[in-house]
This record gives sequence, C-alpha cells and structure tokens, in this order.
Amino acid sequence: MNGDEQLLRGWVYGRDHDDPNPSPLPHRTYTALIGGPLDGLLLDIHGWRTEEVDDGVALSTELSRWPGGRALYDPRPGEPRAQGPGVVCRFYYSGDTP
Repeated sequence: MNGDEQLLRGWVYGRDHDDPNPSPLPHRTYTALIGGPLDGLLLDIHGWRTEEVDDGVALSTELSRWPGGRALYDPRPGEPRAQGPGVVCRFYYSGDTP
C-alpha cells in the first residue's frame, strides 16, 4: 500500500482531505470498498434505492490505473445486507476505466 492509500484508510469516499471529521457519521448508511485503489474507504449510500446499490459504482480517483479515471466497485450477488445506519454491505473492486 503506498502513502496515498494509507492516508485514505478509514475515511468516507468523497470527503474533503482537510475535513476535520472524515469518519463515518452514526446516522448514515455506508458500504465498505474492498480491494483496488480505494480499499478501506467507506462510500455513503444513505438514501440509495436497492436497485442503485445493486448496480455498483464507478468512482473517480487519481489512484486508479488511469489517473483521473474511475475505479469500478460492485456488490456480490446474494451477499447479505444489513438494515439501518452503519456499514450495511460491501462493494468489491472489479477494475478500472479511463
């Protein structure tokens, strides 16, 4: 893991680098990002419909194979999801796209 990746562990994706509290908020819903350049980050999915979660995401990052590209993360079919606030599911790295 390089220095940039280590710096980001435990943060919520999309929070500003100088945010005084980049940690998850207790009343929000998150998915954990597993593998790839954003491994260890949480993604705020509060208010997402089930279909949106099922579709996965393409997240902008300078840490992907193509700087300024997107890292692709998807849920695994059939993996259980919790209800309520906190970390309710996991998205797994599936590749990069420019």
